[in-house]
Amino acid sequence: MTELEVLARNINGLTELLGVAWRDLANPLLTPFERRDARNQIDQYSVELRRHFRLIEAERCPFRRQSLEEYDGRNSGKPKLRLGELRLKAKGK
Repeated sequence: MTELEVLARNINGLTELLGVAWRDLANPLLTPFERRDARNQIDQYSVELRRHFRLIEAERCPFRRQSLEEYDGRNSGKPKLRLGELRLKAKGK
């Protein structure tokens, strides 16, 4: 099985787990602790799902893969274009 197939299977499993967690959260009989636990599970599954989507994107685009390896998937540094600079360029200054 290729890496993309494994990632696709994991994504399917995570989406199913997310659905179950959301259904659990909708149960009116849950205690506050159980609700908090369900929300924590939803957060964890969402983070993992986003990570898997980034890995698939990196697999499909080599430049993106290099970027993810260098910065561990996080945006580093300031944006190159600031709003004030954009306004100045629009005015032609």
